[in-house]
Amino acid sequence: MTTANRITIFRILLIPVFVLLLLDYIRDFRKGDGKEWERIVACALFAVAAISDGVDGYIARRYHQKSELGAFLDPLADKALLVSAMILLSVRFKDGSPFDLLPLWFPVLVISRDLMLLGGTVLIHMLAGKMTPRPRLVGKCATFFQMITLGWVLLKIERPPYQWPLYASGFFTLVSGIWYIFDGVKQLNAHEAKKA
Repeated sequence: MTTANRITIFRILLIPVFVLLLLDYIRDFRKGDGKEWERIVACALFAVAAISDGVDGYIARRYHQKSELGAFLDPLADKALLVSAMILLSVRFKDGSPFDLLPLWFPVLVISRDLMLLGGTVLIHMLAGKMTPRPRLVGKCATFFQMITLGWVLLKIERPPYQWPLYASGFFTLVSGIWYIFDGVKQLNAHEAKKA
């Protein structure tokens, strides 16, 4: 169990607490009694989880702590945090929401890309026996702008509006999805060429 993996597991453990606080804040707001401390603590947990994502990656690279467990847990932690926040900030409640609601295309785009990547990974693993994940800068940019967008909405920053990081996030998410498709096709073609 490396230091980087411990940080990643800590990040995963923060997610249910973040979701619970945010759900409670939204529920109380709908009753007319939103507790601001819950939103502030949820924002702080989101920030800690987002920053620790960079920290565990740096430690893994700097101190040669890359592992198969880390390669599995790190993206899982990212996706669990981002998708849970994205869904909570996109739901249209009958009595309104304390946050500016994200447009529905945003969670649909992000979740569709992630499901496509998961399906592609399983397919390549079944056909080729081994999947070699290749993190790309464009994928890291997508994650960065997703975190900025969600943090912006959680903090209720009104000016400037959150649309600029939202559209940057949408652009990088789309481009990274296309890029990962090409990577997957290359790996399958390389596997077929070896068999031949």
